Amino acid sequence: MEEKIPLRDDVMCQHPLLLLLVLGLGLVFMDPFNIGPVGGHEFRPVRHSVAPYKQVMENWPRDNRSRLRTAKLEFVDEVYGPESLEFDLEGRGPYTGMADGRIVRWMGHNIGWETFALVTTTWSEKLCANGVDSTTSKQGKHEQHCGRPLGLRFNRETGDLYIADAYYGLLVVGPKGGIATPLATHAGGKSILFANDLDIHRNGSIFFTDTSMRYNRMNHHFILLEGEATGRLLRYDPSSKTTHILLMRYWLEGPRTGEVEVFANLPGLPDNIRMNGKGQYWVAMDCCRTSVQEVLSHNPWIKNIYFRLPLKMTMLARFIGMKMFSVISLFNEEGEILEVLEDRRGEVMTLVSEVQEIDGKLWIGTVAHNHIATIPYS
Repeated sequence: MEEKIPLRDDVMCQHPLLLLLVLGLGLVFMDPFNIGPVGGHEFRPVRHSVAPYKQVMENWPRDNRSRLRTAKLEFVDEVYGPESLEFDLEGRGPYTGMADGRIVRWMGHNIGWETFALVTTTWSEKLCANGVDSTTSKQGKHEQHCGRPLGLRFNRETGDLYIADAYYGLLVVGPKGGIATPLATHAGGKSILFANDLDIHRNGSIFFTDTSMRYNRMNHHFILLEGEATGRLLRYDPSSKTTHILLMRYWLEGPRTGEVEVFANLPGLPDNIRMNGKGQYWVAMDCCRTSVQEVLSHNPWIKNIYFRLPLKMTMLARFIGMKMFSVISLFNEEGEILEVLEDRRGEVMTLVSEVQEIDGKLWIGTVAHNHIATIPYS
C-alpha cells in the first residue's frame, strides 16, 4: 500500500516575507483608500517617444540670472487663474478668463475689473463667484456648471472675442460683451471635452485645440501621467459653421501644405504659444524633464506600477527628481531659440500659462494662481 505523504503547511505560511510581498503588491494595485494619484481609476499608460533627455538638456540655454524672479506680480487676489491675456482693438485690457467662469477686463484704476462676458446663461454669483478659492479644488465641482474660459483671441477685423472654454467648447462674443454664443461643442461625432486654446487665421477660420478625447480639465493629470495622445487640432469655418478635424496640420499653405514636423524640442511642459507681431513665438512652460521621466515614458509597465503606489503625487514626483519651475522662451520661425527667461527656484513665477508681448512689456498669465505678472522687455 502506497504511503501517503502528509500535506505540508501552505507555502505562504512557511515564507512570511513572501506573504508580505504579495500582500504589499496587492495593496499597491488595489489602493483601497485611493491615496495614490490613480487610485480608483482605470489607468492606461502608453509608450511615447520624445527627444532624448540628454540631447535636449545639453543644448537648452539657461538663464543664469533667473530674470523671471524680477517679474512684478500685479492684481494680486483680484484675478483668479488668468490663463490667457488679450487686448482689444483699442488697446484696452488686459482681458482674461477666470477660474470662476467669467471673462473680465481691466478698465483702469478708477473702475478696476469688470465682467465682460459669460460662457453660459446658468452662471450665478452665488454658486460660481468664490473669490480666491476659485483656483483651489473647492471650485472643481462647479467648473462644468460655471465654465472655465481658457484661450482668448480677438478678431482684429471685427472686434469679436473668441473663447475656448474647457467645458463649453468654442464660443464668440461681440465687442460689447455679454453672453457668449456657442460655435462648436462637437467634432467628428464626438464631444469636445477639453477646449484649451485657439488662434484666428487671416481667412477667418478658427483653429483650436481639444486637449483630450478621454479626459476633461478636472482630470487633466491623467493625461500627463498616462502620456495619452488623443488630443485634436480642430478648425471652425465661420462661412459653413462646421468644425473639421485636422491631424496636427502645421503647414496650412504653400508647397508644404499638410506636412507635419517637430518645431522645437522643449525641456518641460509647454502651455500656450503666442506670436509677438515680429514673426516670433513666446512659449510658456513648466520645467524641467528628468532622466527618470524618460525611463517611465519608454516603459509604461513601470509607470503603471509606480503611479499606483499609495503615495501623494507630490512625493512620487520628488522621488523621480521633479522640481518644477517656470520658463518662458522665444523662438523664431525656424524653431531657433532667441531668448530664455527663468525663475529657477520658483520663488516668484510658477505654473505659467501664456506670455503676451505688448509695448515693451511681457504680460504673463497663470492657470493656477491669483495674479498676473509683468516684466519689461525690449
